[in-house]
Amino acid sequence: MAMTQVEAAKLSNDMLIRGVIETIVKDSAILRFLPFMDVTGTSVRYTREATMPAAAFHAVGDTWVEATPTFTSHTANLAILGGDADVDNYLQATYADTNDIEAEVIANRAKAIAHKFSESFIVGDTGVDADSFNGIRTLAPAGQTLAAGTNGAAIDLQKLDELIDLIKPGKPEALLLSRRTRRQLKHLRRTTGPILESTVSQFGEQVETYEGIPIVVDDFMPDNEVQGTSGAVCSSVYALKFGMSSGLMGLQHGGITVETVGELETKDATRRRLKWYTGLALMSELGVARLQGITA
Repeated sequence: MAMTQVEAAKLSNDMLIRGVIETIVKDSAILRFLPFMDVTGTSVRYTREATMPAAAFHAVGDTWVEATPTFTSHTANLAILGGDADVDNYLQATYADTNDIEAEVIANRAKAIAHKFSESFIVGDTGVDADSFNGIRTLAPAGQTLAAGTNGAAIDLQKLDELIDLIKPGKPEALLLSRRTRRQLKHLRRTTGPILESTVSQFGEQVETYEGIPIVVDDFMPDNEVQGTSGAVCSSVYALKFGMSSGLMGLQHGGITVETVGELETKDATRRRLKWYTGLALMSELGVARLQGITA
């Protein structure tokens, strides 16, 4: 069964675990949308449809030719994401009346995990870091990639519509972009009319939409990509769809855990270990599309 981390937090009876999950989700824009499936083992193997069997009209008495679809097999591995949180026993004992030091330290570590997941979701590349997982920049197929211009160009609404049309079936569930690109869209709104609308998210926040598609701004969307001779000044917009059969799926084994390692031998402190066996799989190539080469 697939569910988002938002829903997973509601099912946890452990206040610490629930607090950690909520912190991670709060600090990762994409985790509010991404569903997860639980994986037994170190990887998940899945199959994509490659080609459909041909169909044709026939005359009476024609010979019918059998045709079969073809499929491709893919594997996505789990990566180990986490870190240790050391709490000084003296500070915890003497300052707990005004500030729960342990809670602050663990929340800070959870925030760091959220940031690392968000970064890897976008630019993760096992060719660069073998211990990570491939993000959407690596997973986006060439056939699902557009360029704003040969050497980069400002964002164009026609190109944005073309990007949206690459997602099938239906429409994207999110448009992922940087703050700089969102500013460009707002500029287009002021100069060409009300192209952006707003709605209220499940967190009670105002969310901007384009053609009814939520605009997700992530601080880990880079503005230093290269397009042709542009230099490292470009950004991308991703159209995303989620789900087991239609797009992106988060992978995990056992969810986010917090373990008590215990008292440290060399200092007066207690260690907690936050870890998450996680990854990302693109179930359908038509679930991700990229518009690259957007300049300032």
